[in-house]
Amino acid sequence: MSKTNPGNYFEDFQIGQEIRHATPRTITSGDVALYTGLYGPRFAVQSSDEFAQSIGYKAAPVDDLLAFHMVFGKTVPDVSLNAVANLGYAGGVFGVPVYPGDTVRSVSTVTGIKENSNGKTGVVYVNSVGRNQRGEMVLDYNRWVMVRKRDESAPAPETVLPELPGVVAPEAFQIPVGLDVSDYSTELSGSPHRWDDYYVGEKIDHVDGMTLEEAEHQIATRLYQNTAKVHFDQVAANGGRFGKRLIYGGHIISLCRALSFNGLGNAFKIAAINAGTHANPAFAGDTIFAWSEVLGKFEVPGRRDIGALRLRLVAVRDRQASDFPLKGADGKYLSDVLLDFDYTVLIPR
Repeated sequence: MSKTNPGNYFEDFQIGQEIRHATPRTITSGDVALYTGLYGPRFAVQSSDEFAQSIGYKAAPVDDLLAFHMVFGKTVPDVSLNAVANLGYAGGVFGVPVYPGDTVRSVSTVTGIKENSNGKTGVVYVNSVGRNQRGEMVLDYNRWVMVRKRDESAPAPETVLPELPGVVAPEAFQIPVGLDVSDYSTELSGSPHRWDDYYVGEKIDHVDGMTLEEAEHQIATRLYQNTAKVHFDQVAANGGRFGKRLIYGGHIISLCRALSFNGLGNAFKIAAINAGTHANPAFAGDTIFAWSEVLGKFEVPGRRDIGALRLRLVAVRDRQASDFPLKGADGKYLSDVLLDFDYTVLIPR
């Protein structure tokens, strides 16, 4: 009997199946330092204990996306070890802040399955919930992933597609207990722009670019204990469509979030992930640029000190984003667009 884990294939998933993922992960200050070295985020709340404490945190919280990747990484050996690609996200809500020393764990429930027409792969939908050592919700989100079949002759299961929200409502936001940004310093944060300074339809070119390095993306993916083969195994990649390893899509999200500081420097907390599409694969050597569009502005119920911005964050490769590329006349993503990420942030009013 084999003692190794081959991962689940498409036919192994069933609607309602609950998967309790292995290996709880204690997030340390070393993880935070490495994350900063990989992406260079500069948001003041996550950079300074003193700044974070001035607005009600007990210390500088872990970057929301670092917490996301740690929760996500737990799910990979069971959900996407045999994935062709991670396809998208919806209905994500961030819960209590994560601090160095907290331990996160994940549980997923299968909410949808659909075999692809080629009979070789299928799409699996899961809802994954991350909790800390006290059982408090850190992150609750949905994603869908294309997974290989073990046996291509296996009959297709009945298609079940989950109902996913188009946008997370402000009433669902989990505002950190004690948060009060009435003394928020825009001088120390590095940006003068508050909620009132942004308008729906506004587009922001984040200007700066960053080139993806093979070593960096593998270090990042290992940091999250994401074991998906497509990111590491060049022998397997030689027989694939592209002939080279794929960059983990979350690496692009974090990189673009860090680039977005130039234009959105006071968007200090991610409240929700509304939707997300990895439009095209990314590879080492690509240079990433990013732009954002303000899709909506929301008042936060019961709060006068903070507002919410719904943002579209777009990653493009090997070209400036000053003309805000997205889709062609045929409605399909342009080949140099890598990410279309719809998320909501909190920002001082």
